[in-house]
Amino acid sequence: MKWEELTAPDFERAVKETGGVCLIGAGCVEKHFDHLPLGTDFLNGHTLCCLAAEQEPAVVFPPYYFGQIHEARPFPGTVALSPVLTLELLMAVCDEIGRNGFKKIIIYNAHGGNTHLLNYLVQSGLAQRKPYAMYLPNLPWPKERADEWDATLETDVHGHACECETSISLANHPHLVKMDYIKGRKTEPRGRYYHIPPGRISARWYSDYPDHYAGDATAATAQKGEALRRIQVDSLADYIRAVKRDEVVLTLLNEFYDRCDQVGKDATDAE
Repeated sequence: MKWEELTAPDFERAVKETGGVCLIGAGCVEKHFDHLPLGTDFLNGHTLCCLAAEQEPAVVFPPYYFGQIHEARPFPGTVALSPVLTLELLMAVCDEIGRNGFKKIIIYNAHGGNTHLLNYLVQSGLAQRKPYAMYLPNLPWPKERADEWDATLETDVHGHACECETSISLANHPHLVKMDYIKGRKTEPRGRYYHIPPGRISARWYSDYPDHYAGDATAATAQKGEALRRIQVDSLADYIRAVKRDEVVLTLLNEFYDRCDQVGKDATDAE
């Protein structure tokens, strides 16, 4: 069920019928080399969430595209909000979802650059009491599906506008993909910072992929995209079912919040 397509009465019923589960496909707006649309991540993420919600009913929040994407600022069309605003905006959206009655929010990460942001978002849920729990799945799952994913692909380098992302886009919105723009080009990491011991630098992604292209999209096909999409959708649908059955996470969170509220009170009461 798409949030934006429900009437207000239908929305209230949907919250109950889905067990209070809402999905967000967290993407961004950025260059996907020369052949994919700027909205690739949120377009694919929202589509996958909607298809999974058809298998296991849940409400899907409208397409979300304010992700972490500072590494794409050199390229036209990128929308990169400030780091603090990006986090606060997504937390505010989750708060509004919770205020509307959803107790379980599944955040599907449709953009690699969101990984650290979303992990911190979920951890930040401990900063103050929330009436909901956030879930951040690692897909595809289980291992058998991850193995099937790997077996579907022919190329070794992946990460952005590559064989898998281009294939899924060909399956979801072929009219937006311009395969002739690739012109046979492929990209491997340049390793321009590899002289530094293992760790992380701000320009890590740009150092390896200055054209914002990682892999070989020439190997992409719609048939592969359909197979990869099915793996992701089935994995996400199973994850929704597991979240619906979960009766532990919210209990643990409330126990945590209660103990936080008690800090300092025992000493005061003893005086």
